[in-house]
Amino acid sequence: MLRYAVLVALGLVGCSGSDAGEPAATASVQEWRFASGKAPSHTEYAAFVATCRDGAVQRAPARPLDDCLADLGMRRVNLD
Repeated sequence: MLRYAVLVALGLVGCSGSDAGEPAATASVQEWRFASGKAPSHTEYAAFVATCRDGAVQRAPARPLDDCLADLGMRRVNLD
């Protein structure tokens, strides 16, 4: 049983790594809309950001995350 506990603990530690080298994501979910005008849920937004970071969408390394999200059909709105 102790072996399983150690494996689970190591798995959790391995999954909780941070992307220190990656620039911070855009400010918030509320600043983005789909082409339909609907705001994405936190889960949908996280999936889009993960898609951009994992390289599923071809982009130059110097291109910001905002450009990748725009390529996926999201648009930034002004909250002023």
